Amino acid sequence: MPPNNAIAVEFRDVTYSLNRRPLVSNLNFTIGPGETVVLLGRSGSGKTTTMKLINSLLTPTTGEVRVEGMSTVEWNPIKLRRQIGYVIQETGLFPHFTVERNVGLVPSLEGWNSDRIRQRVFELLHLVGLDPQVFARRYPHELSGGQRQRIGVARSLAADPPILLMDEPFGALDPITRLELQGEFRRLQQDLGKTVVFVTHDIQEAFVLGSRIGLMQEGRLLLLGTKEEFLRSQLPEAQAFMQCLNRV
Repeated sequence: MPPNNAIAVEFRDVTYSLNRRPLVSNLNFTIGPGETVVLLGRSGSGKTTTMKLINSLLTPTTGEVRVEGMSTVEWNPIKLRRQIGYVIQETGLFPHFTVERNVGLVPSLEGWNSDRIRQRVFELLHLVGLDPQVFARRYPHELSGGQRQRIGVARSLAADPPILLMDEPFGALDPITRLELQGEFRRLQQDLGKTVVFVTHDIQEAFVLGSRIGLMQEGRLLLLGTKEEFLRSQLPEAQAFMQCLNRV
């Protein structure tokens, strides 16, 4: 657990219920600055719900989520979300915006001037391995799935947020492209040192990307630890995931 003066995200006794049915229950954990915490679990285990509680897309039914020392209910939700990059599986790019306009969206909302936005967009396209001279004026439908995911990552980083949420961002890609983007993400994380919460149901991806892995089942966090701690776990759910890894 990170020391109290080094906590980016904290869950304190958090439960979130829908129609009186808890989707996540009694979550207590902290994430330190620069960590990549991977939330691993089967479909319906509460991974995405947990992530949405961080950027206030959902509000805890009980308990408290704190981001950079302040409860999410105390944040202005728009300001909070601009502090947090968000990448989803289908990227969420606006189809009628060019790549340049998609990536520059949040800086433009923050009031950056056009020259500064253009400079930032070109910098980020280089960072994610796309030539801005080639891609800046293209539209999402003119890109491959892997290129759209790269644009989604670039857009999430545009205003230099300290925290990045990634909800199965590579899940819809073919295995080779997925592996390439995992490698690119590791390189980016080493260069940028963001605090990252990454959702996946793929244990191999969790082991490649996570500094710690949070194993979820039926809305509960069973384990939060390093790859080595995960490998030593005797929890049946951890053992089930490791069988998947062994078969691969």
